[in-house]
Amino acid sequence: MAGLIKREDIDQVRERTRIDDLVSQHVTLRPAGVGSLKGLCPFHDEKTPSFHVRPTVGRWHCFGCGEGGDVINFVQRINGVSFVEAVEHLADRLGMTLRYEEGSAPAKDQAAPGLRRRLLAAHEVAEEYYRSQLLSPEARIAREFLSKRGFDQAAAVRFGIGYAPKGWDNLLSHLRGRGFTEKELAASGLVSQGNRGHYDRFRGRVMWPIRDVIGSTIGFGARHLYEDDKGPKYLNTPETMIYKKSQVLYGLDLAKREIAKDRQIVIVEGYTDVMACHLAGVGTAVATCGTAFGSDHVRIVRRLLGDAKDAASGLRLASGQVRGGEVIFTFDGDAAGRKAALKAFNEDQSFGAQTFVAVEPRGLDPCDLWLADGDEAVSRLIAQRQPLFEFVIHSALAELDLDTAEGRVAGLKSCAPVVATIRDQALRGEYTRQLAGWLGMDVATVAHEVRTAPRLSHPERVNPAERPVAGRADAPAQPDRSDPVVKLEAQALQLALQEPATAYACGFDSLQGAAFVVPIYRALFDAIQAVGGTGSATESESPSHWLEAVVEEIPDQLRSAAGALSVSPIPLGDEPLRAYTIEVLNALLRMDLNRKIAHLRGQLSRAQPQDPDYHEIFTQLVALETERRRRQG
Repeated sequence: MAGLIKREDIDQVRERTRIDDLVSQHVTLRPAGVGSLKGLCPFHDEKTPSFHVRPTVGRWHCFGCGEGGDVINFVQRINGVSFVEAVEHLADRLGMTLRYEEGSAPAKDQAAPGLRRRLLAAHEVAEEYYRSQLLSPEARIAREFLSKRGFDQAAAVRFGIGYAPKGWDNLLSHLRGRGFTEKELAASGLVSQGNRGHYDRFRGRVMWPIRDVIGSTIGFGARHLYEDDKGPKYLNTPETMIYKKSQVLYGLDLAKREIAKDRQIVIVEGYTDVMACHLAGVGTAVATCGTAFGSDHVRIVRRLLGDAKDAASGLRLASGQVRGGEVIFTFDGDAAGRKAALKAFNEDQSFGAQTFVAVEPRGLDPCDLWLADGDEAVSRLIAQRQPLFEFVIHSALAELDLDTAEGRVAGLKSCAPVVATIRDQALRGEYTRQLAGWLGMDVATVAHEVRTAPRLSHPERVNPAERPVAGRADAPAQPDRSDPVVKLEAQALQLALQEPATAYACGFDSLQGAAFVVPIYRALFDAIQAVGGTGSATESESPSHWLEAVVEEIPDQLRSAAGALSVSPIPLGDEPLRAYTIEVLNALLRMDLNRKIAHLRGQLSRAQPQDPDYHEIFTQLVALETERRRRQG
């Protein structure tokens, strides 16, 4: 299917898309050396960043799971789409019109490859339609609903709120009029199908657009307004190709920058709660979409918060922010709220951040609190958050009669496994002492119970398809970078792939294949030579085009190694790039000379002076020894 789009256009999409801009919409990136960025991998669960991006060559690579590639590969992987769909998505992002090979139609007119693109387009049209309908006479009830909750027209515009009119096929007719087919409408989730054909899924409801992290509308949340509406109070888009409710957080498109900046995410329960928080100045609020907070949401949150290797200690900075980031859940103070908090606790150990709970004593949700007491009350609720561990322990103790010995022992048995689960030893010790105080028991007794308690284990949730590349049956063993030979060969290839112009100027193309004894690296060197060496990069349109040509020369099972070398930080320190390159290449040449000298010495020791080849071997040995001394001097 990839051949449908003209190759020149594919190359242009690659060249014009900044990979750091694209990736940063999904991952918080931070500097990782000269010209390199890193963050938590979006394709497997990790606590320390191993995902690297090299903007100058347009490549990314994860050293944890072995995934890597260019901008097109990233879109394919992050969105689960085909090559053609990924190119089309990036072209749309650039405002580019793609050209297709003669005799082939654009993918969007075919059965599968362009369907995702068409569904996104249908949702864009639907959102425009619903927003326009909010201004209609019929939508007065929707405007009153919003007004009673403190949301004016400006708020409606900010969050894209609309109204789905009564009637069976208002949106359906509108979409048909805009050229959408029956197949597209059936797959969109915007319409339903009954005995008499298709009809609008949402009717007589106030509408919230649900957007993905880059701001594309992928679904809707709808609340009923009329008493005769026999449907559920809240109705969401069903699961579709573009909408997976367990992988979506409402408001994330608006909150992502604040989340990355403040290293904080506030998780509320409803659409109006998100609106109230944002309007009150808490711009890090998001909500799940008709489903409980789960492991897929955890991955989204951890990618946005970035590296949190210090988070387990919960150390507080001078600004009041917790190092490593904060995940703050807002729950009602009732039994349902406590149950939700306990479920959140089950996910806590997957976070690389400290987790908190913000509970309003009167049981008000953020929207009701905002409406009753204003902006400051919402900010104060978040500021007065309490650690999730503490909330879980207090919730458990609240169910017991601590005035009795039996109640205190039951509390110890119930809460000791919770404390034992705390990863940070210092924090675990502090909670052990606090638990002893809350129970009125001896610290030593509580500490012994915590030490011997069965810990609540939460094993890493790793998709088998996301395991490190070294574990794949078709992948060659990865070289040991602690080996000096491996390290030096990798450094030379790293320079060739990332800085081909400098490598060429410093003599990389004068190297012989014998200089590389690590099989994977010899194959990469041969691929570079096959495209004309590093010198050919100076004739290419861009480094990324040249690197793409190199990658195409490499067997599939070696591409992970090439990807790693094309993005890993070059350890320059304060040394200029040219000086570092000369040093690495000279060291590699000296190593090659040492191997050749050792080989000739072995031959000479086994030969006799009268042998025909003795003089030739001796002459070669002297020449190599002279060359080695020259390079050492």
